[in-house]
Amino acid sequence: MATKVLDITKEHCPMTFVKTKIELSKLQTGDILEVLLAEGEPLDNVPRNAKEQGYNVLSIEHVEGTTHKVTIKK
Repeated sequence: MATKVLDITKEHCPMTFVKTKIELSKLQTGDILEVLLAEGEPLDNVPRNAKEQGYNVLSIEHVEGTTHKVTIKK
């Protein structure tokens, strides 16, 4: 099982989930994607969209300032 980190803290919706979806498509089943993103719309949309696409959102954690980490299992 591999873990990949994707930093989209400078991105805005809808590119936040587009970039997340592209990275998830590169992973093998069971791999983990840790997504660093800003609070607000990205923090609301990325986990929700990941769940809607059938991925498992393992955790949502505050990292620092306005940055959060969403851990998604493919």
